[in-house]
Amino acid sequence: MRGATFVKMVRKVLFICVQNSFRSQVAEAFFNSNPPAGWVAVSAGPKPAESVNPKAVQLMKERGIDISCKRPKKLTREMEAEADIAVIVCSGSECPVVNVKHVENWGIEDPAEMSLEDARKVVSRIEKMVRNLVDRIVRGEAPSRGIGLSLGQL
Repeated sequence: MRGATFVKMVRKVLFICVQNSFRSQVAEAFFNSNPPAGWVAVSAGPKPAESVNPKAVQLMKERGIDISCKRPKKLTREMEAEADIAVIVCSGSECPVVNVKHVENWGIEDPAEMSLEDARKVVSRIEKMVRNLVDRIVRGEAPSRGIGLSLGQL
C-alpha cells in the first residue's frame, strides 16, 4: 500500500505517587529500561514536587540508570485516559484514586526520609515488582485495552 500510514499502538503503564519524586520515578525508569514490546511507562502525581529526590537519583545511578534529568509531572485526566494500567506505588490516605480500567495498588512506603540503606531496600523492592509486572505483560496475564483480546492475540 503505497503512501499508507500505519499507526503503531503503544500501550502505557502509569506509575503514580503523590509527589512523583521518588517511587513512581524509580518504577518508570525500571520499566522503561527493559520494556515489553509495544509498551512504555510514564509517571505522575497529584501534587508534584519541584524536583526528583536526590536520593532516588543516586540509587538509580548505582544501578546504571540516569534519572537526573527527570522532572515530576502533574497527574492529568489525559494521562489516565491513555493508560492501560495504573500502578499506585504510594501508601496512605493521600494516594489518589484514578479512573483507569486496571489499577494495581502496590502500597510502597515512602523512602524519601529513610536512611540510604533502607531506601536502597525499597528501590530493590520496586525493581522486583516492576519485573513481575513486565513478566505478567509478556505472558499475557496483564490486562489489555480494547476488544477483550489477550496480549498474546494483539
